[in-house]
Amino acid sequence: MPLPWEIQAQKAKNILANSIPQQWLIPADKLPPADEKNVEDFPRKSGLFSEHELAITEMSATDLVRDMGSGKLTAEEVVKAFLKRAVVGHQLLNFATEFLADRAISRARELDQYFKDTGKLVGPLHGVPISVKEHIGIKDLTCNGGYVAWVDDIATEDALLLQCLQKAGAVFHVRTNQPQSLMHLCCSNNLTGTTLNPYNRTLSPGGSSGGEGASTGFKCAPLGVGTDIGGSIRCPAAFCGSYGFRPTALRNPMLGIKAPEPGQEAIRGVVGPLASQNVADLELFQRAVLDQEPWEIDTSLPPVPWRRVQPTKEMTVGIMWDDGIAHPHPPVTRALKHARSKLEAAGVKVVDWEPYKHDHGWDIISKMYFPDAALLNRSMITASGEPTLPLTSWAFKYSQPNPLTIAETWTLNTQRDIYRDEYQALMRSRGVDFILCPAYVGVAAVMGESHYWNYTAIWNILDQPAVVFPSGLSVGNDELEDTEEGYEPRLNGVDEREWMKWKVTGAKRYEGAPVGLQLVGKHFRDEETLAAARFVSEVLLPGS
Repeated sequence: MPLPWEIQAQKAKNILANSIPQQWLIPADKLPPADEKNVEDFPRKSGLFSEHELAITEMSATDLVRDMGSGKLTAEEVVKAFLKRAVVGHQLLNFATEFLADRAISRARELDQYFKDTGKLVGPLHGVPISVKEHIGIKDLTCNGGYVAWVDDIATEDALLLQCLQKAGAVFHVRTNQPQSLMHLCCSNNLTGTTLNPYNRTLSPGGSSGGEGASTGFKCAPLGVGTDIGGSIRCPAAFCGSYGFRPTALRNPMLGIKAPEPGQEAIRGVVGPLASQNVADLELFQRAVLDQEPWEIDTSLPPVPWRRVQPTKEMTVGIMWDDGIAHPHPPVTRALKHARSKLEAAGVKVVDWEPYKHDHGWDIISKMYFPDAALLNRSMITASGEPTLPLTSWAFKYSQPNPLTIAETWTLNTQRDIYRDEYQALMRSRGVDFILCPAYVGVAAVMGESHYWNYTAIWNILDQPAVVFPSGLSVGNDELEDTEEGYEPRLNGVDEREWMKWKVTGAKRYEGAPVGLQLVGKHFRDEETLAAARFVSEVLLPGS
């Protein structure tokens, strides 16, 4: 007999199963075998998609809007092409929690009728299919946030960010998976299971926006919406070969986004975009939202309009080769060397960046993640009786044994603010505009092994905007790296633990995985950071 929590969890499974559009399911005998790791290019190789469908799903959001505005494409055919690809992607990767096919097609037809009647687009995202992380509320739909205890909860309204996107013309066609507790860089829960990486299905797609990483990595959506408090947008983008943006906190509205600890302000989560094709689409997303002045509704937001900043090579990029805690794996170092060479050839000034007290930054943020000693999170799990997953337990261990006192919280807030000021001053004194660095210690985590977050979390405690994009390189199964020579483990225990994940079997564990990089800007310089990332990514991948 199923346990009570399993009966509850079945409700989420049923919602997903009943929402899958049956007309686009691929027969099991036409799917790649379970032991085939890399399925990223399955739609093109399978012969099951028309050239027209492939062309649509491999276009950027910017180009889709252009072609819908010229009448070359209709919103309906765009949405149907992405729905088909999303259904197949889900069969291979288990990334969805619910398909919204009927409402998406209905919305697309409304947009087409509007264009037919007026000759105009509804807005800058007219007809663009966007996948949405499940804990971002959609009116009248369940919103479980990865917890069995919340499986019956219904959102009473759309999250404010989604209201802005819809007014801009977006179409929401699929909701995506997240881990229990929303605090893993892998993506597994007791509701809809584990999401896989399209480039290597033994690897994590990242987390906590892992469903979004798989969605954009497999091109199930040109844009997606994720959240990030320690790397939850950027790691999925890096692991899955797509693009992701962590904005400065309080740039984008968080109203209507469900989390276990509402009101936790010591370290703020953010909501932001992922994209399948390029950095320009990340900027399109930001502009579409902030041009609507969401601060008129969400009064926590400063009234800072989105500025138009053009990409330029006139900048100084500091390369952070290592954070001083955990040596990055050889493919990541190789990608940074590749980027340095390309940037210097393009006329960009490149210098080395020595990290500043990243261990201190981790000490602050790890205590801030669960100021109540994770009591609320633990009680949510206890309430349903669902098992606590290993990476949830790992995350909870970062908390202090007892809830922080008011005095302890004040001390940490003070340390946080001093650290932010020091880092900003250091960038200014060194003349560095942006920092290019790893997004993760390796190319991706083997499922269940995403233990080290600080290549991304450091920028959360510093509250600096950061963009992730593909380097253009990936891991080959016979890859040899000479950068292992001279490696000496640091005494912190973390470094050797993370290094051995590469050393044990090397490239074989990570075969096919793309290598993502991260570009970090200064606090509230989101526009400049996206413009710089656009320039850098186009140097690395011309035409992106």
